[in-house]
Amino acid sequence: MLTFEQIKELIDIVCQKGLQGLEVERSDFRLRIDGRAAPRVPVGQELVPSADAGASEANPMESAENEAGAVETGLLQATGDGVHTITSPIVGTFYASPSPEADPYVQIGDEVKKGQVLCIVEAMKLMNEIESDSDGTIIQIIGRDAQPVEFGEPLFVIQPA
Repeated sequence: MLTFEQIKELIDIVCQKGLQGLEVERSDFRLRIDGRAAPRVPVGQELVPSADAGASEANPMESAENEAGAVETGLLQATGDGVHTITSPIVGTFYASPSPEADPYVQIGDEVKKGQVLCIVEAMKLMNEIESDSDGTIIQIIGRDAQPVEFGEPLFVIQPA
């Protein structure tokens, strides 16, 4: 059996080296890490129709990719303006609330304190609470509920207090 830290190191190696995957097998333990990137569409903002409506009707996938790229570019520009991005420390599944019936931990505009739980990332049936590492205001929620996230993937953008 591997420890959590050993598994995390293997995930880091797969990400850093750009491997397609890694499989470790021992007598009663098997671990498979898929290194292929899942398609990422940032959320927390609605995708707006493109200015060229004809192009979106001709090829909806192309239009959606362009819109997603525009939103992601907006995030990258926002990170240079004194905002703080909280990223996923592990590969897993993002959950915005403690249970499907519960309200989300945070919403856009919420004031957060350092150490406050923002979401859960489930990895290998373990629920990992992701906490804010600074005080501030949530200005963007990028993680999508019940969707996979990768190590280092942005989850939240915070305007520091």
